Amino acid sequence: MSKSAIDTIMEKSVIPSFSSLGSSIRSRLFNWQTLSSYSLTGKVVVITGATSGIGEAGARHYAQLGATLVIVARSAEKVEALTAKLQKETGNNQVFSVIADLGDQDEVRKAAAELALRWPVINVLVHNAGALFNKRKRAANGTDLSVELMVATPFLLTGLLLRNLEAAAQQQDESTGMTPAAARVLTMSSGGMYTQPLKVDALQMSEESYQGAQQYALAKRAQVILNQMWATRVPADKVVFHALHPGWVSTPGITEALPGFSRILGPLGLLRSADMGADTMVWLSADEQAMNSSGKFWHDRQARNIDMSNNTRNADTPTKRQALWQWCEKHTNWSFTP
Repeated sequence: MSKSAIDTIMEKSVIPSFSSLGSSIRSRLFNWQTLSSYSLTGKVVVITGATSGIGEAGARHYAQLGATLVIVARSAEKVEALTAKLQKETGNNQVFSVIADLGDQDEVRKAAAELALRWPVINVLVHNAGALFNKRKRAANGTDLSVELMVATPFLLTGLLLRNLEAAAQQQDESTGMTPAAARVLTMSSGGMYTQPLKVDALQMSEESYQGAQQYALAKRAQVILNQMWATRVPADKVVFHALHPGWVSTPGITEALPGFSRILGPLGLLRSADMGADTMVWLSADEQAMNSSGKFWHDRQARNIDMSNNTRNADTPTKRQALWQWCEKHTNWSFTP
């Protein structure tokens, strides 16, 4: 049986694919290049949601690979402790922070303005912030906080930093005279998005029907669709866009939000470590393969189909996609202009 056939069988059977087995088997099957062999020296990487879990693991890799790392976080105390720790552990003193509550659009705008001023060229923007709330929480503007954090904020932050991202492909390398590669925008989604179709009018669940896991999956589905829509609007020689999911990862957020899930899979050794969860994110930030396409959805270093059922496939229409984009523009008061 071929390697690709084994990979396909794993993907379709879900549990071997999403669990720790998937990462372990695929890394050996495809002889993955180690992350430590890459270099991000001279590259500016901006990441949200990096003070714990997958984001923290990814931030550590970025610092180890020599990136100029900028962590956007709400808690000044947490992010200052993390930047100091990463600098000490990796010897990279180019680790910085920008403080912002990403559930507040005013603070997102202030953070974007600070980022744009301090780092005129941004090579990698990673949207990793997100959370699953079993009891609904609201953003500063009253929007469901899951939707605000994982749909509106990435849309707005990408838009506000688009010129800085495009500058990566315009600036010549003084030492070689070569034009560097296009920037990369990465969105950390979730395998949970396979369970929900694209919805716009019902993107925010009603109070009566609210379920945290379902609301989370709806937002994650919207993320993946927006990733594809960005790729159709921005030329790939300027910025490439990719979304991904990390599989089933043991993180503090998942343990708190889905205790039963963690209680069952954890003792079986089926949950991935944060490092496993961060692998494809960091790989997409550094490997040249990411530059060969735009708008893809990845898992374990392979592009994947965004649908596993006709339910999600049939609900994904051009009309709904356009409505989602229009909702984002209206909601954030930011509009795309080529």
